Amino acid sequence: MDVERVIDELYGVAPGEFVAARDARAAEARSAEDPAAAKRIAALRRPTLAAWASNRFVRERPEDVGRLLALGETLREAHRLLDPTTFREAAGQQNKVIAAEVRATAALAEEAGHPLSASVRDEVEQLLRAVLADPDIAAEWSAGRLTKPPEAPIGFGGITPEILPPRPPTPPKPDTGARTAAEKAAEKAAAEAARKDEELRSAEAQATEADARVTHLEEELRQARSDRRAARAAVAKASDAAREAHARANEARTDRA
Repeated sequence: MDVERVIDELYGVAPGEFVAARDARAAEARSAEDPAAAKRIAALRRPTLAAWASNRFVRERPEDVGRLLALGETLREAHRLLDPTTFREAAGQQNKVIAAEVRATAALAEEAGHPLSASVRDEVEQLLRAVLADPDIAAEWSAGRLTKPPEAPIGFGGITPEILPPRPPTPPKPDTGARTAAEKAAEKAAAEAARKDEELRSAEAQATEADARVTHLEEELRQARSDRRAARAAVAKASDAAREAHARANEARTDRA
């Protein structure tokens, strides 16, 4: 069995159908006496809706995938070199590209019968920002085998051109060396604004992480309820079978007597 092909196939299956498809392919591997393949397939985790939609986007829109990967390389290189001009230019493209690709991801999911809620779209957006910032996440995303997005944006994913202005030239110092009260007030205000910006970024990251946890738990709850229904049905079936077996046993004892 070509395990890599099977894995690619499974991560194209919608989340609600994933478990049944995975278990069926694992059973095929066992029937083919390929225990290593069966073990690997059985260990695959069901993707969240956001991860599945992202996997579908990667498979359906390779040109857009290449564009986002190239933009991520440009942003990371500018960030590494502390090049504000290049970073501002690339960051100016970032929000437009991400918005367009979130819309495309949602459209593909809706075509497949699984429209994305606002919270799931937010998860897709945060994933794309992480792709721009982290080459490892970019590689995982572009393979189309995600099981869940990162829980919060990382690196410079949330930086916009407004947050990274060009460095202004240093003004000449007054001949007297004395600073005015206005200059001191301006410095204090700038420091306070920077602190508030940092608090805002921290609060946004916490909110995004909480949203991701809620979505993941909701997915697990839906799966648990489905498993419970299946288990109860199995109990009822087994109970009926047991009663029939006892009845046949009693009839056999009566006939023998």
